[in-house]
Amino acid sequence: MSYYFCIVNTRDQPTFEVEFGTSKQGGDGVARFSQEARNLNPFLMHASLDYVDDLQWHTNQMYLKRIDHFASSHISAFLTPTSTRFLLLHLPHPPNTDPIPPPQTSTSFSPYGPYTNSFPGTLTTPSLSSSNTSSSRSSIASVSGGNSIANNPTSPQTEEAIRLFFVEVFECWIKSVMSPFGGPTVGVGSPVFRSRVLAAGKKYL
Repeated sequence: MSYYFCIVNTRDQPTFEVEFGTSKQGGDGVARFSQEARNLNPFLMHASLDYVDDLQWHTNQMYLKRIDHFASSHISAFLTPTSTRFLLLHLPHPPNTDPIPPPQTSTSFSPYGPYTNSFPGTLTTPSLSSSNTSSSRSSIASVSGGNSIANNPTSPQTEEAIRLFFVEVFECWIKSVMSPFGGPTVGVGSPVFRSRVLAAGKKYL
């Protein structure tokens, strides 16, 4: 599975983005997006924002689960109390696929409309209490179907792993944006925050 994670502020502007691959089932943590998929990913992310904006009025949960998909790509979302959106695109890929290095310059977000095929996400999710998080982590550790996380974007194991990833990134994000030396757009650009996001991806995905 290849992942593309992005944080989008309330003005629909990306403030952070990173690619990584699965670390389950012997994965090396390297994203294997084709160049075409890499160019398309920001458009898919931008198109899914409409579904996040709609779902936020119908649930009090922060984790919105899978909200959109296009072909084999699936997008999961997490909404912070300040309406900052965490988006994770996950794309299964065949095993033993050579990684394709990302370009030197990041792709900017652009309006994207007609090429989306979506469905509403399930709105009932567990709460983000510490006891629930710790029990969920233990349940993830006991799941024997690690292959489901690595290859199946719609399995319950994958949904739970993505939720735990979002929760850990959310905790790191709060610390970054509350720093007096940073802010909502400055703190998330630090190498420390980036390394913690990648560590969370390696831990759960």
